[in-house]
Amino acid sequence: MTTRLYLVRHGATPSTAEDRFSGGLNVNLSDEGRAQVEQLAHRLSEVNITAAYASPLDRTMETARILAKPHGLSPIKRDGLREVTHGHWEGLSRAEVEEKFPEEYEAWEADPFTFAPEGGESGLVVMSRALPVVRAIVVSHKDKNVLVVSHKATLRLIVSSLLGFDARGYRDRLDQAPACLNVLDFKDAVHARLMLFNDISHYADHPRRPQKHLSRWWDTASE
Repeated sequence: MTTRLYLVRHGATPSTAEDRFSGGLNVNLSDEGRAQVEQLAHRLSEVNITAAYASPLDRTMETARILAKPHGLSPIKRDGLREVTHGHWEGLSRAEVEEKFPEEYEAWEADPFTFAPEGGESGLVVMSRALPVVRAIVVSHKDKNVLVVSHKATLRLIVSSLLGFDARGYRDRLDQAPACLNVLDFKDAVHARLMLFNDISHYADHPRRPQKHLSRWWDTASE
């Protein structure tokens, strides 16, 4: 038997379309985002999910409530699942950050795992608070199916660590589309196997193409 985690990114928000840094801000799902999540809820409605956890931010809690409703569950808030905060970049677009804080942005692009803008968090900090939450969930729900709703960077960092990837490249090499589904099976609290990654087949008939919000590395590589 294995413990299966259904890791989900929240649905689209207005900030998603505008490519804004909103990790620590409370933004709501857009109508598009709610539709994405409703379709995922239908997809998961026949799965025997026994518990649901989510980041405490509004967009993740709304996503979790929609997904948990068919199972008669109320999502449990876990602060460690929050998105990375970007300090004084919050609310700004990527272009605005590049213009106002060019030196910080260059350092962050080069190494988002250990560098953080003023008042923000590095990837390492996010990983250090998120992984203990995941471990506790696995230990508490042995051989069960559990829903976990979090955020783009946080989920990429969790997957990187659990699978032994170099987390310094999490922004360049891993994507998480709005309302995407990832499935991780755990033999125990340490050993995980990735069964599904960044799947959006519940609302799209093909994987999305890489876009500029991944990182400057990808923008340059795809030109």
